[in-house]
Amino acid sequence: MVTLQQLEDFFNAWADIMWSTPLVVLLVGGGLFFMVYSRFQPYRYFGHAIDLLRGKYSDLNDPGHIPHSQALSTALSGTLGLGNIAGVAIAISIGGPGAVFWMWVTAIVGVATKFYTASLAVMYRGKDSSGILHGGPMYVIMEGMGKRWYPLAALFAGACLIGALPIFQANQFIQLLRDVVAIPAGWASPDQHFTFDLVASSMVAILVSLVIIGRIERIGRLTVRLVPSMVLLYLFMTVSVLYAFAADIPATLLLIVTDAFTGEAAAGGSIGAVILIGVRRGAFSNEAGIGTESLAHGAAKTAEPIREGIVAMVGPVIDTLVVCTCTALIILLTGVWETDAGVQGVTLTARAIEQVFPVTGTYLLLVMVGLLSFSTMVTMWFYGVKCMGFLFGSKRQYWYSPIYIALLVGGAVVSMDIVNGLILATYATMAIPTMISALYLSPKVNRAAKAYFAKLDNLDK
Repeated sequence: MVTLQQLEDFFNAWADIMWSTPLVVLLVGGGLFFMVYSRFQPYRYFGHAIDLLRGKYSDLNDPGHIPHSQALSTALSGTLGLGNIAGVAIAISIGGPGAVFWMWVTAIVGVATKFYTASLAVMYRGKDSSGILHGGPMYVIMEGMGKRWYPLAALFAGACLIGALPIFQANQFIQLLRDVVAIPAGWASPDQHFTFDLVASSMVAILVSLVIIGRIERIGRLTVRLVPSMVLLYLFMTVSVLYAFAADIPATLLLIVTDAFTGEAAAGGSIGAVILIGVRRGAFSNEAGIGTESLAHGAAKTAEPIREGIVAMVGPVIDTLVVCTCTALIILLTGVWETDAGVQGVTLTARAIEQVFPVTGTYLLLVMVGLLSFSTMVTMWFYGVKCMGFLFGSKRQYWYSPIYIALLVGGAVVSMDIVNGLILATYATMAIPTMISALYLSPKVNRAAKAYFAKLDNLDK
C-alpha cells in the first residue's frame, strides 16, 4: 500500500526532475529570445496598456467574453495568490535572499513571454464542441500548429486539470486561519485541528461554489474589484515595514543581489540551487510561459490580438516586481528568515508582519490571504473547466466542478509537502507545450505586432 510519505517523495522527485536545467533554459532562455526577437518593442508600450485597461479602445461588438480590464484582473487573480506570500517565503527559506533576484529576472523576461503567449491566445482562438469561442495554449496549438499536434495540446490540458486544483490555496489559507483565529480562540490545538480544518474548508467551498455558478462573466466582475484592493492593502503593509526598517533597506537589497551569485544562504550553498528555486518560484508566481493566464486573456473582448498581449505584459510587473518584492522585503528586513528558520510558508510571512503590526498584523495578513486565496480558487476553477471541456467536450466540462470543490475541502488537511511537489510538477509540465507553441508561432506575432504598432504610431502623430 502506498503511504503518504511515498507520495510526497514521488511528487517532490517529479517536481525536481521537471524543474531541472532544461526547463529553466526553456523559460528564461525563451523569454530572453522573445525580448531580443521583438527588439524590445513591446516594452515601450506600457502607456498604451493603461489606455487599453481604461477601455479607450474597447468595442462591445468585438469577439470575446470580458473586457481587457477583467481579463487582466482574472489572470492576475490566478497569479496573485499564495505564491506571492507563501511561495516567496518558501523560496527564501530554501534558496536564501538570492532567490528573490532570480524571481525578478523571470518577471522581466516574463513580460516578453506574456506578450507573445497572450497575443497568440487571441490570434488562435478556437471553438469548443458547442461552438463557443475560447482561447488558451491548447487552442493555440490546434489552430496555429495543426491537428497533428493534438498530443501537445492534450499534455497542456491534462496537466492544467491537476495544476489548477485549489489544494495549495486551501492548505495555506486554512493553516493561517487556524494559527491566527482557531488556536488562540481554543477551537483547535496545534495537534488536534482536523475538525476545524474540515469545517472551515467546507465553508470556503460553499462560497467558491456561489461564484463559479456565474462562470467567467461573474468571475471577471469579482476579480476586477478584488485585485486592486488586495494590491493596495499589501502595499500599505509593506510601506509600513519599509518605514520601520528604513536604515536596513540598502543592505537588504545588496544582500539579495550578492547572494544571487554566491548562494551562501541557500540550502547546500549552491548558486545553481538559488537560480532553480528563484526561477521555479518566479514562474509559479507570475505564470509567464506556464500558459494558464492565456486561458483568461483568450476570453478578452477584442479583435486585435496584440492589444491583449500588451495588456498581459502588466501582469508580471504587478505580480512579481511589486507584490513578490513586497513579501521578500517584509521577510528579509524583519530578519525572521534567520530567527524563525524552522518556519515555512505563509506562517513565516505572518511572523514577519507581526514585527511591525504586533496586534493587527496577522489579521491584516489573514484578510489579504483570504482575498488572494478566494480569487485564485475561482479563477483556477475556470482554467480547469476549460481544459476539461477541451479534452472531453463542453457537455462534460462541468464534471470538473464537484471534483474541484471536493479537493478544495480535502486540500486543507493534507501535507503541504505533498501539495507543493504535485503543483510544481504539473506547472512545469504545462510550460513545455506553452513555450514550444509560442516559439513556433512567434513570427506570426511579430508580423501582427509590426502592423499594429505602425498603425498605433500613425494615430498618435
